[in-house]
Amino acid sequence: MANITLDKSKTAFLLMDFQQGIVSRIPGANDLVPNVQKALLAARAAKIQVAHVRVAFTEADYATIPSTNKAFAQVSKYKGATDGTDATKLVDALAPIDGEIVVTKKRYGALSTTDLHEQLQVKGINTLVISGISTSGVVLSTIRDAADKDYALIAVSDLIADPEAEVHKVLIEKVFPKQADVIDLAALLPLFQ
Repeated sequence: MANITLDKSKTAFLLMDFQQGIVSRIPGANDLVPNVQKALLAARAAKIQVAHVRVAFTEADYATIPSTNKAFAQVSKYKGATDGTDATKLVDALAPIDGEIVVTKKRYGALSTTDLHEQLQVKGINTLVISGISTSGVVLSTIRDAADKDYALIAVSDLIADPEAEVHKVLIEKVFPKQADVIDLAALLPLFQ
């Protein structure tokens, strides 16, 4: 692992898809959420910009999803992520406070269908600390897109989860290190002080 330093004024901590309907499907969520909460409280104490990313759809959004989109056509068919339902609410332990960015996306990546990139640019953010569910969904898509936008990236391995342990392992150990520094919560907390 490289020697990592953070300019806290240019760093954002991303919490992605920590919604009731998603967290409830993840093995080990009882350990994951308290760890993310520790990082969140540390980021707030250090006055690091926090951004919450959620996925939700209105009926009009569902109508625009083409059948060619394998993943989201299924979401549209079963309407399991309808905005305003319990499934799309952020878990209480990680609820946003005033001054934190909250965006709602319509596809996998946090930057793909939101104005998050623009909001971060206005604030002079050039480094993203990544947490989220799932490793193979929002985390992978966001890391790829953010790397293409030239952000410095830190993926926090134990603040990221996936329903499939093997997929998570391969991404964390083999794929993400090509575009991000991969560290754990123990290594992150001193960076947030």
